[in-house]
Amino acid sequence: MSTVYIVILTYIRPLEEIDAAIPAHIEWLKKGYAEGIFLASGRRVPRNGGVILAKCESLASLEERLREDPFQRLKLATADIIPFEPSMKTERLANVF
Repeated sequence: MSTVYIVILTYIRPLEEIDAAIPAHIEWLKKGYAEGIFLASGRRVPRNGGVILAKCESLASLEERLREDPFQRLKLATADIIPFEPSMKTERLANVF
């Protein structure tokens, strides 16, 4: 059974460096969506990082995937991973978790 994870990205470099890496980061995200790993993602408000909602077989496999993120490879952001087991949900998410 897959576990749901909330990934909190926190920028540790200036936004100019983040902006330069965004096209590569978006391509990396698209791959995760195509493979059915990522469920949602977006910027934090205020813009100091991002959030990714992921469903993955193991923490180790998610950590491996995150190491491929340009933000991680270029040391532009930290990634905190929070495993999440939904105990209540709307019917609209019945097929998601």
